[in-house]
Amino acid sequence: MEIKVVNNQVERAMRELKRLLIREGLFKEIKKRRYYAKPSVRNKLKREEAEKTRHKDRKRAAARARNFL
Repeated sequence: MEIKVVNNQVERAMRELKRLLIREGLFKEIKKRRYYAKPSVRNKLKREEAEKTRHKDRKRAAARARNFL
């Protein structure tokens, strides 16, 4: 991974790096590994995350359907 600093704009390069790391899921992974979670707790969190994703997908699909009509 490489971020180039152009015209000495370090702040912009830092924002770009942070955005890239968020997109790759690095911050979520760090939070997840910060403490030990029992397998049962891990499975519960995984189910809840999947439900959130499904809910978001349903909302996006409904919004797209409304825009096409």
